[in-house]
Amino acid sequence: MYTYCCLNNISTVGTRHFTDQYKEVHEQDPSDAILVRSANMKEMEFDPALKAIARAGAGVNNIPVDVCAEKGIVVFNTPGANANGVKELVIAGMLLASRDIVGGIEWLEKQEVTEDLQKRAEKQKKQFAGSEIAGKKLGIIGLGAIGVMVANSAVALGMEVHGYDPYLSLKAAWNLSSSIKYVQDVTDIYKECDFITIHVPLNDGTKEMINAEAFSLMKDGAVLLNFSRDLLVNETALVEALNSGKLHRYVTDFVTPRVAKAPNTIITPHLGASTKESEDNCAVMAVKQLRDYLENGNIKNSVNYPSCDMGVCTTAGRIGINHTNEPNMLAQLTGVLGAAGVNVANISNKSRGNYAYTLIDTDSALDETITDKIAAISGVRKVRIIK
Repeated sequence: MYTYCCLNNISTVGTRHFTDQYKEVHEQDPSDAILVRSANMKEMEFDPALKAIARAGAGVNNIPVDVCAEKGIVVFNTPGANANGVKELVIAGMLLASRDIVGGIEWLEKQEVTEDLQKRAEKQKKQFAGSEIAGKKLGIIGLGAIGVMVANSAVALGMEVHGYDPYLSLKAAWNLSSSIKYVQDVTDIYKECDFITIHVPLNDGTKEMINAEAFSLMKDGAVLLNFSRDLLVNETALVEALNSGKLHRYVTDFVTPRVAKAPNTIITPHLGASTKESEDNCAVMAVKQLRDYLENGNIKNSVNYPSCDMGVCTTAGRIGINHTNEPNMLAQLTGVLGAAGVNVANISNKSRGNYAYTLIDTDSALDETITDKIAAISGVRKVRIIK
């Protein structure tokens, strides 16, 4: 029997994928796995029984990923599961920025309802006139699951799309419309495009990547959309660009005190993945990844351990070892098995940065005497027999 707990409300469309071999427990109880959305886990104490955490979403900045890696806890996310929901909001953001729809609605809501309301509206509508997005240049920074969807949808809407991603995957490249112009230098996006949308993860290399220099290169009257992370944009430079008119609009899904007071902003309260479909998709993907790891030892879409897939075990035993990435580790692990007279039928050893994962199928059953000996090896963070 496996146990799991949910730190947030997780769609039952997803949790229904747990079998009767799983039992939900309370947060304070030991569990094999945790499902989470937005709950802050930075200060949590992790029980030694915890093997995996699945974030029903893409961002994992609410999870202490490095701490988990050191404890042998695999952290999963669900890239692409909410991509369509975010894509649709990005498209809506472009339309709201190019046509003063919000201004028109707000004006109408303040009007007294009289017989001449329609006539007054006809006189005032020119204040809210805008431009069409067809024929405009859209620059997309980051061509992952969301970026590709935005790109293809924009092409269908008649936009000229320029894309930048130095780490473009083969899968993303195959899914991109042939009409999209792929650029090698991000500054080309700043210089050429009327609309710019960011779809990259937040890390040391991307933090405040949209800074004063980037704004200085942009076309006068450009529109910037940020539905990824607020810290990708330097707020001081952003406010200056908005105040000067360099930037026509800033459309974002992240409200901060400084940006909330800035002019020409359109801000939504983190609604990107707030659709029933996105929540269902993320929950299903998270549960399936947890099950595959707990039942088969396979890792897919982890943010702190390497991918590893040996399918379903067809031999007498399988053992999974989370460990540091260092020389001679594999020899030590197989040495313990050999000394116990256990033959290795199949093995996969993968590394990612400072950590690695080894999955081994054996021709004979395994017991705790072997796991105890492997756990005693320096660098081993967690070891378990996959049942």
